[in-house]
Amino acid sequence: MTESDASHKSPNITLRFMASPGDLLMAGTPGISGGRLLEWIDKAAYACAVQWSSTYCVTAYVGHIHFTRPIPSGHIVEVRSRIAMTGRSSMHIVNEVLSADPREGIFTRACDCLVIFVAKDAATGRSTPVPSFTPETDEERRVEEAAKDRITLRKAIEEEMSKQTYDGPSDAPRMVNRFLAKPADINWGGNVHGGTAMEWIDEAATACTMEWSAERTVAVYAGGIRFYQPIHIGDLIEVDARLLRTDARSMQMSIHVRAGDAHRGRAELETAIHASFAYMAVDRDNHVLAARQFTPRTEEDIRLAEHATTLRNLRADFAPRPLVAAPTNQHID
Repeated sequence: MTESDASHKSPNITLRFMASPGDLLMAGTPGISGGRLLEWIDKAAYACAVQWSSTYCVTAYVGHIHFTRPIPSGHIVEVRSRIAMTGRSSMHIVNEVLSADPREGIFTRACDCLVIFVAKDAATGRSTPVPSFTPETDEERRVEEAAKDRITLRKAIEEEMSKQTYDGPSDAPRMVNRFLAKPADINWGGNVHGGTAMEWIDEAATACTMEWSAERTVAVYAGGIRFYQPIHIGDLIEVDARLLRTDARSMQMSIHVRAGDAHRGRAELETAIHASFAYMAVDRDNHVLAARQFTPRTEEDIRLAEHATTLRNLRADFAPRPLVAAPTNQHID
């Protein structure tokens, strides 16, 4: 594909969703689940990537996202996705999530994040070149620089996460869900939607933190979500959520999604996704509660607790510039 082929392509797209009771993870929660929100972000970013590349794309990475406020059922949710920068076959896409009560019609920001997609050749499944994106406005250049800021941070996080093992003796709270990938879970390329997998991750991690805290819990952060390989229809899926450490109010989780041919059994499953999430417990009035403390005792649990601290410090040390400009309230068009 040549540069001229990209001249008519739009580098941005906006999708709207109506948050409904079915988007809540459980009754009584203040807003839609973090997993459902990540699913919508992935769908909008996927549409943006396919629109730009004119080919099938796969999710490669989701950068850190803070769920700054709940989005209630009944709100209109708007996900604005735009190309920040391109590599040979990759597209770095900035996503801004806003919501509005349709009776008032004023959109306010809920969160934003960076998602990286890789373009694939439909016939071979190999990565394929995408049109280069050249920023033309001051804002586009600012966003490109903000995306570049995150490259070093992302590599540092991936390196730190890759050094860890999770197969030693452990007393850590853990939740393991197993099921088969269904036809309804896949995209038109024949693989499971990245957003669907992120919803599985949130469900397992929420269940684990609820069991540990004996309270309702909500996701407040997701980051370092790395996609290693596709998941296919009929694959056996294992979502393994594990508590790494607790702070005064938060519970930091590591979640692995493993997948493989169901006929070969669990021993043949390979890591498809690895993610880090943080949760807080809330009471019936949705006030944040102190976290029940977990004290690691085994060698592996102590090492992984230190790993969680390292990840937090990495994010604090790099402190990349904001992806999106300061929020402003906007009326529904």
